[in-house]
Amino acid sequence: MTYPGHFRAIAILGLPLVGGHLAQFAIGLTDTVMLGWYGVEALAAVTLASSYFFVLFLFGAGFGLAVMPMVATAAAEENETSIRRSTRMGLWLSLVYAALTMPLLWWSHPILVALKQEPQVAQTASEYLRVAGWGIIPALLVMVLKSYLAALERTQIVLWITVAAALVNAVTNYALIFGYWGAPELGVMGAAIASVVTQIVSLLCVVIYAVSVLPEHSLFQRFWRPDWEMFASVLKLGVPIGLTLLAEVSLFATSAFMMGWIGKVPLAAHGIALNLASATFMIHLGLSNAATIRAGNALGRRDRAHLERGAIAVTVMSLAVSILTIILFLTCAEPLISLFMEPDNPQRTQIVAIGSGLLAMAALFQLVDGAQVIALGLLRGLQDAKIPMIMAALSYWAVGIPSSYYFGFVQGMDGIGIWLGLVLGLACAAVLLMARFWLRSIRTVAASAG
Repeated sequence: MTYPGHFRAIAILGLPLVGGHLAQFAIGLTDTVMLGWYGVEALAAVTLASSYFFVLFLFGAGFGLAVMPMVATAAAEENETSIRRSTRMGLWLSLVYAALTMPLLWWSHPILVALKQEPQVAQTASEYLRVAGWGIIPALLVMVLKSYLAALERTQIVLWITVAAALVNAVTNYALIFGYWGAPELGVMGAAIASVVTQIVSLLCVVIYAVSVLPEHSLFQRFWRPDWEMFASVLKLGVPIGLTLLAEVSLFATSAFMMGWIGKVPLAAHGIALNLASATFMIHLGLSNAATIRAGNALGRRDRAHLERGAIAVTVMSLAVSILTIILFLTCAEPLISLFMEPDNPQRTQIVAIGSGLLAMAALFQLVDGAQVIALGLLRGLQDAKIPMIMAALSYWAVGIPSSYYFGFVQGMDGIGIWLGLVLGLACAAVLLMARFWLRSIRTVAASAG
């Protein structure tokens, strides 16, 4: 395949995945906006609860992400049995993990109090989690089935299911939080119920599609039968992927704590800048998923030349997105930040001033964050996750967090220094992971071909 062919194939595969990630991002944004309208305490409680839920969910999501390269490789080998086995055991592991995490969600109150959270906020958050926590079961199953469909290059349906979920979430939230259209006004509990309803609707949609359109895989026939060999394979790949995700999210969580030490206004500016950076990061994440699928296909065909060209093409596409983002963040900082604030906000000037500086750092941040997530996607496609996990964890924890503290507080650079630490941590990860792919992991495909 020529380079233009690779660019076209990645775009066809990746754009629906980008759209799906943006729709998923919109679900969280909708929750934040509507609860912000309802009340500050409700927003604080659900923000805390969502962060707690997200950390638990993220590790479990590693099993779904492990299914993606395994199915892609099996599809390239035309091995229908392996497609069914890996997907089914991904579902098994997700159910086991969800069962293990439910007690942490049900009895979250003492944990939140131990983390020095305000008692009333911790109480409301724990009440939310007792309802919303049940959503982790369908959410993890949806993650596996979406990865299965994406690996088979059925990314359009992944997009439309996520868009449908975003619409269901918005409508249900609006009705149950505020009590519209004859529904009771439930506030925080309404948001919790809406979250579970959204996940269940997503699961029903994806199961119906998989059963009706891909009956040859028989995913749910004799579902109860164990397959311990494949169970171990998915577990072996899924655990390091989940730990890598946790290591990265902990970097950003720690940066938020540090910004909070400086003050409420810098923390607000940090939140706005991070939301903007997260929205554009969804594009890199979609390209990374496409890289995983195509690398998995190349591994299945033992085609190193195809893998090399595809890797170069997806890296160039991510770089182009980063350049456009840099231009946008440097030239339109104030209008972008103003989207998140009322015009008469008394702290608007301060937030814009701080946020503009953070967006300048976010421009650099996008460049290296895009590179590291593309490298992770390529490595996952080759089912190389253990060493990349160590590389990522060292980059985030041994470089990123200490650098944030050093530049932010020892050097007195405040928010700019904290974000400089993020850039350095992600840059270290990008260099190590790209080196791992090009100098080590890509050789495994050549060795298989030989």
